[in-house]
Amino acid sequence: MILISKTKKELFLELAQPDENGVSRWVDVSEFIGVYEPLTLGNGGSWCRRSTSLAKTYIIKKDKSITSGNSIDRLKLDGLREDGSGSQYINRQIQREIRKRRCAILGISEVEVDHKNGRKNDPRVMNSSTQRINDFQPLSKAANDAKRQYCKECKRSGKRFDAKELGYPISYIKGGVRHDGSPTGCEGCFWYDPIEFRYYLAKL
Repeated sequence: MILISKTKKELFLELAQPDENGVSRWVDVSEFIGVYEPLTLGNGGSWCRRSTSLAKTYIIKKDKSITSGNSIDRLKLDGLREDGSGSQYINRQIQREIRKRRCAILGISEVEVDHKNGRKNDPRVMNSSTQRINDFQPLSKAANDAKRQYCKECKRSGKRFDAKELGYPISYIKGGVRHDGSPTGCEGCFWYDPIEFRYYLAKL
């Protein structure tokens, strides 16, 4: 069996265990031992800098030692970023499996791995340690680009995409026209899961 090593982001999330709001306990650097030894901080803490995917998803608080200069003694996650700059990182095993599939809309084999939740506001899905394969779907670049634009408009207006614009007899298979802003607010929209949407219609 081939073991796939975890990234430093995955290791810290596993250790810190943030809640649904992206808030974790304080994690002392003394805990960076054993399987977590790769988290040992060097100059500036390379894996928790502002430019990293962890910092783009979470607000990171660092407690620096008074006695030992500028070194970091402990860290915690203090909530999710509100600017929509959440990490796009997807577990590598999930990526490989999704890329074997055909586009959920066009049926072609060249696909991108798409977050079904276009707002990417579910902490569980944005945590590569707790992601599930059903959180993602294969979309061609053209389909993914189109979805991205519709999701952007939905976020701006609060109104979900109406599938009747594509000729379908119903607008949504779950929920209504307004997006409630929650992590489950995308469910039932055509773009959330085109295959499930069409399967639902086939049963009517």
